[in-house]
Amino acid sequence: MDAHKATIQVAMRLPGSDGPVEWQVANEIAAVKRLARKVQRAAPGEVRSCYEAGMCGYTLQRQLAAAGMSCTVIAPALIPRRASERVKTDRRDARKLAELLRAGLLTAVRPPTPSEEAARDLCRGREDVREDLLRARHRLGKFLLRRGLVWHARKTWTQAHRRWVQSLSFVEAADQAVLTDYRLAVEQLEARLETVDAALITLAQSEPFRQPVGWLRCFRGIDTLTAITLVAELHDVRRFTSARALMAYVGMVPSEHSSGETRRRGGITKVGNAHARRVVIEAAWHYRHVPAIGKALRMRRQGQPAAVIALADKALQRLHRRFARLTARGKGPHKAVVAVGRELVGFVWAALTATEATA
Repeated sequence: MDAHKATIQVAMRLPGSDGPVEWQVANEIAAVKRLARKVQRAAPGEVRSCYEAGMCGYTLQRQLAAAGMSCTVIAPALIPRRASERVKTDRRDARKLAELLRAGLLTAVRPPTPSEEAARDLCRGREDVREDLLRARHRLGKFLLRRGLVWHARKTWTQAHRRWVQSLSFVEAADQAVLTDYRLAVEQLEARLETVDAALITLAQSEPFRQPVGWLRCFRGIDTLTAITLVAELHDVRRFTSARALMAYVGMVPSEHSSGETRRRGGITKVGNAHARRVVIEAAWHYRHVPAIGKALRMRRQGQPAAVIALADKALQRLHRRFARLTARGKGPHKAVVAVGRELVGFVWAALTATEATA
């Protein structure tokens, strides 16, 4: 199936048929139920179906599952493609999916449950608010710069900087209106961010997120918001059979183009889950500092399993040494942090899988 906002293009391959049976249905609940009944009548045996993961989410998969029809969500980036393909239509896409599904050449995506998807969307909603807040602050700062007003201290948006912004005024009414609007936008977005942060903290303290979030908070650089983001984005770490598989999922393994005797390796692939990769890189920056367990980290570890704390301590020492060795060899700090982040992903996988197995 090639699913879109309004329509679903269907291509069905029947046993012994020369070509696919094709038709189009509306992307509506009643139409999807009729589709499931029609397919089950046409093929009374086992029926397998699929569609690409995309903007329509997992609603179609859940509707078909409720109608008793098996449906697989496919990773779009891993669909085989011919280099010579220059024509793309809905019919061709549906027909291609049917042929590749029958040949077993498609890679399935594990659909999250509705609660897992809701937690993931809340985390991504927070990222949207953070980006909007950053843009609003930049607009205000650049507007003041154009008027020759510059904050000379090192840090902005401290209490002193906020008092300075509030004290500004302009003679021109138009300039004053712009300043008031920009300040209001920043204040509104900061209030929205606080509201979303509170909702995420409440979510992190509820089941089934409480335990894995508590385990991840034992690591340096990972507090509640980072931990809930990782748990929500991975949503079932047991589906990764190894730490390397999780590293590939977040796009932190080296790219490679090798042939014959030639071996070429490049930067990280950056494919997969960019949201998880971002928070891992942010956490990895903390390991450039000398290993130490501060008061906040010690409090986060209270009541957590000894195995997780031991793993976090091992990460604390190993990842700092890794950063120090790479920078001593002349690697830039950004490259070193990416390498540290890749190993941190392995520690996260080990903490979640080993502890879940013994919990």
